[in-house]
Amino acid sequence: MADDDQQWKIPPNVQELAAAGRDELPSRYVVPDHDRPTSGVASDDPIPVVDLSRLYSGAADEAAKLRSALQNWGLFLAVGHGIESALLDEMMAVTREFFKLPLEEKQKYTNLAGSKKEYQLEGYGGDMVLSETQVLDWCDRFYLVVEPESRRLLDLWPTQPPSFRDVLQRYAARCRELADGVLREVSKVVGLREERYLADMVDEKAVTYVRLNLYPRCPRPDKVLGFKPHSDGNMLTVLLANTVGLQVLRDGEWYDVPVVPGTLVVNLGDTVEVVSNGLLKSPIHKVVANSERERVSVGAFYTLDPEREVELAPELVSKDRPKRYEKMKTSDYIRELQKSLARGERAVDRVKI
Repeated sequence: MADDDQQWKIPPNVQELAAAGRDELPSRYVVPDHDRPTSGVASDDPIPVVDLSRLYSGAADEAAKLRSALQNWGLFLAVGHGIESALLDEMMAVTREFFKLPLEEKQKYTNLAGSKKEYQLEGYGGDMVLSETQVLDWCDRFYLVVEPESRRLLDLWPTQPPSFRDVLQRYAARCRELADGVLREVSKVVGLREERYLADMVDEKAVTYVRLNLYPRCPRPDKVLGFKPHSDGNMLTVLLANTVGLQVLRDGEWYDVPVVPGTLVVNLGDTVEVVSNGLLKSPIHKVVANSERERVSVGAFYTLDPEREVELAPELVSKDRPKRYEKMKTSDYIRELQKSLARGERAVDRVKI
């Protein structure tokens, strides 16, 4: 067990807190007044919906929508992505079923390793806690490496529900196809000569994480956040969610990201911001809590080979646009990302020149 004076490093199980039905929240979850969640602002310029099948066929209007989405929002809603609605439903179903398992069963896959309960990224539990005063998120999560197969820790892959492993493998394979296609198009948007420049960076040694999230109903959603503001430290994220709650920051205002059945949210990560020399930005986003409905989501995060350095594309540096980011090894960046998230900071700010 962790030392008594280090118990603060072990975040409570939010699902259990919610099930207890208390009206008052533990103080560790209460967000300072100036960071309290607000209703999303309605936009006259909604987040674009991009039909990937038409985009890949060369439709100019879809290419224009993608460019607008990435330049103005850093994300878009994807339709025509080729992933069958039945598979999306299966992925959502096994995620729900996992979180419905008894706590003892779920804790077989804990992300607190060894007798000292040391935090590790993979597994079930909460995010890294660096201090006793850190405000915690109203969320339980389950992180797994799905690619490359050689890096999977199968002891952490649940055997319940019985179809979990099969569904996750099939879903991850289809999302990888989606990510590859989108990254080819992103290369065109930033003007890279090689269409596969970004897609080829996600090579056979690149690591794909899947994060399953449960945001239980909260008695005081006005006082907490499901997930604090952050940007993703990867190349690209593909998100499947059952209900609203995700908000994105634009020009100092928070906007709701809509949820449409069969649609996936695709957002850029810090790596694309660095490689593009800031031509595209990794969007800051957060998740707000809900008193009436729990939120379940599945995020697929495409990162580079842990030993590869993240650095900008030389052809995107010029006299008029000098180098704006230092390079950093991917594994170092992921470690910094976890610490920055706990501090409420952006890891990408630490590599800006």
